[in-house]
Amino acid sequence: MTTAYYSPPECRLHDMGAGHPECPQRLDAIAEQVQASGLGQTLLAAQAVPATAEQLGRAHTPAYVAQTLAVLAQAKAGGQPRYLDPDTVAGPGTLDAALLAAGAAVAATEAVLRGDASNAFCSVRPCGHHATRDQAMGFCFFNNVAVAARHALEVLGLQRVAIIDFDVHHGNGTEDIVAGDERVLMVGFFQHPLYPGSGTQPLADNILNLPIAPYTRGPAICDAFEAELMPRLEAFAPQMLFISAGFDAHREDALGQLGMVEADYAWITAQLKALAQRHCQGRIVSVLEGGYGLSALGRSVVAHLRVLAAP
Repeated sequence: MTTAYYSPPECRLHDMGAGHPECPQRLDAIAEQVQASGLGQTLLAAQAVPATAEQLGRAHTPAYVAQTLAVLAQAKAGGQPRYLDPDTVAGPGTLDAALLAAGAAVAATEAVLRGDASNAFCSVRPCGHHATRDQAMGFCFFNNVAVAARHALEVLGLQRVAIIDFDVHHGNGTEDIVAGDERVLMVGFFQHPLYPGSGTQPLADNILNLPIAPYTRGPAICDAFEAELMPRLEAFAPQMLFISAGFDAHREDALGQLGMVEADYAWITAQLKALAQRHCQGRIVSVLEGGYGLSALGRSVVAHLRVLAAP
């Protein structure tokens, strides 16, 4: 397997202030663990270009795209932070980072569909899965996975794609965007109750959510994933998988109270890789979401990548 690895350096320039958990050091922690593991020699280093307003507009309303780009441009030009919600702050580096995060997901989708790589991982920030059609929230400005999935459907000719979200927080933004789009099946698990407090009542029939109680350990989560989510994915027979890969369900992460470890992420990745080989010619694009305990984040991404890159 050839795994393309996207990590634009500009994604490190987005900074929401001292003490904010969604910090540039997250990408440094991943890069350090990837290199220490030896995986860096096997991954295909790939380049991204900024997403266009047209690409963003396939997931977000035109008004939201224009307004958000204007705010991010003001923050870049003026050097002063701009708050889009209490937890979501634009600084001078946010515009370039946000466009390249979404652009990396689009580039990865194109590369995998061309056959340049078997699958891809985007080590990018800001994260995206809380960004709704018309609202920034939860550290997210543009919904990277939704932008990529819609690009696959509307530009690259696919008819069915699946989005799997395994962040500790419900991907409410992605659900808002794809609810009712029968070309997309979205499945995922998340801790409940926890921010943003949604997901117990899916917005449409193409959404399957699996709320998980706090302090549930990894083996129980994996059992529920296999019993509840995998059959729906198999029946849907997607042509490509998109993963919102959040690693904050790790037991060392302070932003959640679930009990996953690296082996659990590896197991879930293996299930999804086998599914992709049955239905999608192995095509997977995985995009980083959460994960705030730096050591646990780096180790978990390495576990995820080892499976994606394995022969």
